[in-house]
Amino acid sequence: MTVLWINLFAVFLLAFLARFMATPALSGSHTPFTRWVPIKPSKLFILLTVTMLAVVSGLRNNIGDTFFYMYGYEINDFSWSYVFSNKDFGFSILQKLLKSITPDPQILIFTTALISNILVVVILYQYSRLIELSLYVYITGGLYLVSMNGIRQFLAASILFAATRYIINGNWKKYMLVVLFAATLHQSALILVPIYFFVRQKAWSSMSYLFIAGAVVVVIGYQEFSSFLFSAMETTVYGHYSEFAEGGANFIRVGVSAFPLFVAYLGRDRFKEVFPASDIIINFSLISLVFTIVSTQNWIFARFNMYFDLYTLILISWLPKLFREKDGKVIYYFILLAFFVFYFYENVITLRIVYQSDFIS
Repeated sequence: MTVLWINLFAVFLLAFLARFMATPALSGSHTPFTRWVPIKPSKLFILLTVTMLAVVSGLRNNIGDTFFYMYGYEINDFSWSYVFSNKDFGFSILQKLLKSITPDPQILIFTTALISNILVVVILYQYSRLIELSLYVYITGGLYLVSMNGIRQFLAASILFAATRYIINGNWKKYMLVVLFAATLHQSALILVPIYFFVRQKAWSSMSYLFIAGAVVVVIGYQEFSSFLFSAMETTVYGHYSEFAEGGANFIRVGVSAFPLFVAYLGRDRFKEVFPASDIIINFSLISLVFTIVSTQNWIFARFNMYFDLYTLILISWLPKLFREKDGKVIYYFILLAFFVFYFYENVITLRIVYQSDFIS
């Protein structure tokens, strides 16, 4: 964990300096800065931040299923017949291209880490109000570690995250093209097709409350729900999900997911004033909470949150700005402390994460 601790503090410090050295957004530009974010963080420190994230993630040789990706890269020849026999042929094409460069599987880990973290940081750079808070929660909330575990799915999620402006602008045709492309990496990306239409609805509407109530009902009647769902999925590529028996997600994570939504609800009127696109961000976070609630019964449902938790990073960065300066500081420091404790509890006490690398010691 030593490398990961150093990475956490370095990323937070660099991102904080990026905002500290920020310049006013140019009024003549049409970027998200001019509409909602009044400052433009230092590109130099943002570049150093994403470099730190990509290097630490890209030079690992363990954590989650990293070993299996490296092993598969080594033993497969990635012929075109193999590529197109694979359901996620886009990822196989990527591996085929990389293997034409070098047989060393580290290039796969580094390339996916580099692409994923660049896309995530670029969108946070555009839409986050306090970018150091977003990146701090990106690590302490566990999403950075998840990116090292579900490589294909997180790569697909980061590509969809990069298409955020298409959702905000209502350009559904371009967004659906991005969804189809991401689905060649991981077919679960297709879930964003119906999600697109939900998140563009008004936040805190009756639909939002029905969505949460539905999650509670699913938890209460999970045995019946799971039997129906997995029976419907058994002939699809996700039929094997019914065999997962790794238990449910920790209930503490439900609280972690619910906290930013609770604070956003308290400042909902102010949120719409300072960030008109807040409805979309809140709805994504709401979906994340729903999947987290259901995942307390079966961990596999938490994997879908890769697509939604990224938007919670944007939501959290605006929370301190929804209240008076004095109250905002309290919320800011509470987020830092609470997520630090959660990070220690989950990664040191519960998961006992050990970072290994042939390049970093």
